[in-house]
Order: sequence, then structure tokens, then C-alpha cells
Amino acid sequence: MPLRALSPSRATDFMQCPLLFRFRVIDRIPEPPSPAARRGTLVHAVLEKLFELPAESRTPDAALALLEPQWERMREQEPDVEAMFPDAEALAAWLEEARALVRRYFDLESPQRLEPQQREVRLEVPLESGPLLLGYVDRVDVAPTGQVRIVDYKTGKSPAPRYEDKARFQIFFYGVMVWRETGRVPDRLQLLYLGDGAVRWYDPTEEEMRNAEAHIRAVWDTIVETARTGRWLPRRSPLCNWCDHRALCPAFGGTPPPLPQQAAQDVVKPLAS
Repeated sequence: MPLRALSPSRATDFMQCPLLFRFRVIDRIPEPPSPAARRGTLVHAVLEKLFELPAESRTPDAALALLEPQWERMREQEPDVEAMFPDAEALAAWLEEARALVRRYFDLESPQRLEPQQREVRLEVPLESGPLLLGYVDRVDVAPTGQVRIVDYKTGKSPAPRYEDKARFQIFFYGVMVWRETGRVPDRLQLLYLGDGAVRWYDPTEEEMRNAEAHIRAVWDTIVETARTGRWLPRRSPLCNWCDHRALCPAFGGTPPPLPQQAAQDVVKPLAS
């Protein structure tokens, strides 16, 4: 991600924990591959390829047939991806979990009746006096009547209502990008949770889009200020239990590496520009 750009994932990293943002964006500390994240990448690739088939061919069997070739492609692009699995049995179980997610997709939608306008579209949208927004939108549907729907696939389970903020922020982030790119407020922002078959959606108003944009700007401004001061402080939460950087975190008795001076300056300059 360009340092002057802000993506939904990096914004949520900062909101979760400024120190996590620093470790990922400034220090760029490597993280071990995550089986859950790689499974999500695999399922997303299958669903993207599914819509390349003729409408009448978009069946569960056809989708499942795409999974193995996409897995082989992942192995070619990431030779160390199999190191995530201790043995062949663990790999087989992981692949079966991916198949279950693909099958569940067909409980939520009928792809034979859909013709997405865009899939896995990369957007770069500059905000006036703000950052360049950067993100990949899973799907943009445009109805014959002109209504626009943004669809985001989630391969985990739907969160409890009190934990919806992260997913809502991300889908509204995509909504702001599409709104500023096209000049039209999306009619629907939709989340498909393949982990448990839940569907969540929002039909945003222009006021809600403006509020979402203001939230993004506020996150950006806080990142700018944090970069200027160098105070990348940890923020404890239940998510710390899954953090790869606990050994370096002061909240758990660790010591972060020295802040790379040139990297820190490189962050501050574009953020402030």
C-alpha cells in the first residue's frame, strides 16, 4: 500500500491498535501465513472465476471443480503456503473447509441470475484534502433499473451485533469509494458471511455516506498526528489473543524494535502532504 494511501484493512488495523499499524506499515515485520486468511483468498478466487462461466453453468459442482486449480495456482505463486499444514491430513481438512464455504455460497445467492458489472475491482479514489483511498471490491452489481449494489464476501461467521463495527466500517469504506468514483450513492451495501450463511445489508443515505467519509478522514488525521509524534501505542483488546506480535508488545512485557528513522520520516512526509 502506498504510504500516502489508506485501505480498509490498514484503517481497521490502526483503529484496533496503533502499534499493530506501525508493525505492519512502518516496521513491516513479517507475519506467518494464516490458514484462515489463505482459505479466504482461495474461496474469493473461486467465486471470481465462477462468474467467468456462462450463467447456466454456474452450479455448485462447477464452482467446486474450480477449487483445485485455484489451489494449485496459489501453490505456484506462494511456494511456502503448504508449510502452514503439519501433514497431508491437515491440508485435506483445510481444503474441505474451503469446499464447505463454496457450497454455502449457493444457499445465499443464485449466480445463474446475476451478471456483476465488476469483480475484484481495484479502486483508487483521492479524497479532497485527504488520503488516497485504496481497496479491492469483491463485486459491483448494477440492476437493469440502474440500482447499484456492492457485495463483500466474508469467509468467517457473522459477528454478534455489538461487534459489527469493523465489518460495517469496511463495507461503508467501499461505499464511499464507489460514491466518490461514480458520483452515485450505492443503493445497497451487502455482506455475505459464508461461515454461517448470514447476510447483512445496509441501504445508505447520502448523509450516511458523508458521515462514513468523515469517519475515514478522522482516522486519517489521527494516523497523521501519531506519525508526527511517533507515539504508536498498543491498545489491548480480545483480539490481542490472535496477534502475531505479542512478544514485541509492551502490553505483554515485550519491547518494540527501534522505530526505523528513515521509515518514520517517509511516513510523516507523505501523510502530511
